[in-house]
Amino acid sequence: MDEDERRRQQLAVMTAAFTSHVPHNAALGLQFERADPGDVEVRMAWRPELVGNPDSGVLHGGVLTSLADASCGAAVFLAVVPPRPIATLDLRIEHLRQPRRGHALTCHAVCERITQHIAFVRATIHDGDPDAAVALASASFMIFHGLREPGPAPEVSP
Repeated sequence: MDEDERRRQQLAVMTAAFTSHVPHNAALGLQFERADPGDVEVRMAWRPELVGNPDSGVLHGGVLTSLADASCGAAVFLAVVPPRPIATLDLRIEHLRQPRRGHALTCHAVCERITQHIAFVRATIHDGDPDAAVALASASFMIFHGLREPGPAPEVSP
């Protein structure tokens, strides 16, 4: 088996784990195009059910947000050693232009810095031309270092 085939198989396995553990990623059809520690590219095909405006065929803004969040989280998850649970703290998106109808979107996310408890990520979403971004994103993620036993639920007055 050559290096390209081995890499394709590795990406397929990672995509399967990425989508089986997060059903929303599966529903969006997210697939790894490249996955290195702290640096990933995730692809999402254009599909009619993801459209927010039927007249223009433009994908819903929430779909772009989900793509950015999942890609940024994957970049962090792959960078943290040993692997630890993470959670999105903040996600900001700048929508620069409408994605072209019928074009797949690719999100390139790079983990810029990891502290003991927080990771910082930047991402670019494009629809085929990496130099013509559809959106830019920045995010921060909490890194969990241990699970605590849940305490008693707070009392709530009626």
